[in-house]
Amino acid sequence: MTTVLAAEGVRKAYGETTALDGVSLSVEAGEVFALIGPNGAGKTTLVRSLTGTVESDDGTVELLGSRPRDADESRLGVLPQSFSPPGRLTAREVVAYYGGLYDESRDVDEVMAEVGVTDAADTWYENCSGGQQRRTCLGATLVNDPDVLFLDEPTTGIDPAGRRTLWDRIEELAAGGTTVFLTTHDMSEAERLADRVGLLADGDLVAVGTPGELVREHGGDRRLAVTVDGVPTAAADALGRETRIDGDRVVAEGVEPGDIGGIVEALDRAGIDYTELAWAEPSLEDVYMELVGERYGPDPRRQVPATD
Repeated sequence: MTTVLAAEGVRKAYGETTALDGVSLSVEAGEVFALIGPNGAGKTTLVRSLTGTVESDDGTVELLGSRPRDADESRLGVLPQSFSPPGRLTAREVVAYYGGLYDESRDVDEVMAEVGVTDAADTWYENCSGGQQRRTCLGATLVNDPDVLFLDEPTTGIDPAGRRTLWDRIEELAAGGTTVFLTTHDMSEAERLADRVGLLADGDLVAVGTPGELVREHGGDRRLAVTVDGVPTAAADALGRETRIDGDRVVAEGVEPGDIGGIVEALDRAGIDYTELAWAEPSLEDVYMELVGERYGPDPRRQVPATD
């Protein structure tokens, strides 16, 4: 496969604050790469370094075979976290304005339909809702039909239905060969869209892999949470396995689907009343908390020592 984006040892500091501390990564043509991490981890600085908006202090970046600032802008689409078009343009005029910056651009109404903002096409941008504004900005980013698309938290402020519309569109773009690099705080977004995920913390890329690989390596075991109507320690004793207590819930680790029947029988024999049984597989959110949770605040699920 063709490498579209490559970074090696990228460092960036603002005064005494290190935003990026030797980040290296590569993204292949047609791949969706999602960057996750806490606020202040360096995600936006990395996007700016990769697109040439910010010059890194050290390291190298190649975008479409060139330095980012020398890359063919007509092949790029960049949606920054903060994007403020003129408020007294309609949503359609915003998209048309950015389309006019290129020698060739797509049909404006077609783009607006794809991002789900047709109903607000003739509304001044400043009067659009936050979600409509964000979708309009995405339309402006797509109007030149880019080969490489950078999306910095693209679905922030968008309602669930609108978010799914954009997810569908991003998947369609990737299926058509567009390379997508996105940052997000939404773990379900990363799990659904990304071929690979990179987790950035304190300016360091601490893990990279497919969502499945990261979950298997760092996500922990399958678990069963029992919400009890009574003393949780009694339920923990009845389960006869490693557990932890989270408020009125007892969480048993390493529970397979075939184990649930035996657990229910054990609770019944012990006379334990419960209001809910919830079985779950580990997710990308568990990976996030395992790898960076303690750096940015305690994980409330890990505050009570396990009982045997």
